[in-house]
Amino acid sequence: MLRRLGFVLGFMLVAVPLGAAEKETDRLENSAVVMEEIMNVPDNIPQDLLDKAECVIVVPSVKKAAFGVGGSYGRGAMVCRTGGKFKGQWGAPSMLALEGGSIGFQLGGEATDLILLVMNRKGAESILSSHVKLGGDASVAAGPKGRDAQAATDAYMKAEILSYSRSSGLFAGVSLAGATLRADNDANQRVYGRKITAKEIVLDGKVSIPKTGRHLVNVLQKHSPRNQSKEVSAR
Repeated sequence: MLRRLGFVLGFMLVAVPLGAAEKETDRLENSAVVMEEIMNVPDNIPQDLLDKAECVIVVPSVKKAAFGVGGSYGRGAMVCRTGGKFKGQWGAPSMLALEGGSIGFQLGGEATDLILLVMNRKGAESILSSHVKLGGDASVAAGPKGRDAQAATDAYMKAEILSYSRSSGLFAGVSLAGATLRADNDANQRVYGRKITAKEIVLDGKVSIPKTGRHLVNVLQKHSPRNQSKEVSAR
């Protein structure tokens, strides 16, 4: 009996970390699928804005109930361009958590996919340094889509982060003011198999892209291989 009990406990100790790692694998793959699907619809994220983004954040299948009084959250990944000036190819993904306050989803539906474009270095470094409140620590605006980008307003041209959502097949900009973003270093440890911080993943430039994150990185590299922002050009 003791031998059997020891076997069961040993199996549980191994199975729990493996199960957690599989969840992160699923999140990265779901993030890749969401990004790929959105980039393949006609009225999607304007190419000009994607080309100027320093980082892209994807949080797949966020439930409405996750943004309640309990402080629940959605989980996803952030991928940034490599190099100290964010002008290289897309690098290794860092896992993060989106924690909600009173976020008004504009599209309804049971689950919502979120995509955020981080438009400058300040916005990226804020997220990497600590948890950042959108609309407070970092300016955020609902992003324009398709031809709407031609009617650019100061609100989103000056925003550090542009946010989009997809729900029930509909894609649009969405306001995330009041939510917070933070690095999920426990999830990073499960993805990379060792303790590693979001800063090390994004800013070090020496972290290899894990097999589980290659799909997401390849999608971004395919649709926006170069950073075209004026901030990069001026350096």
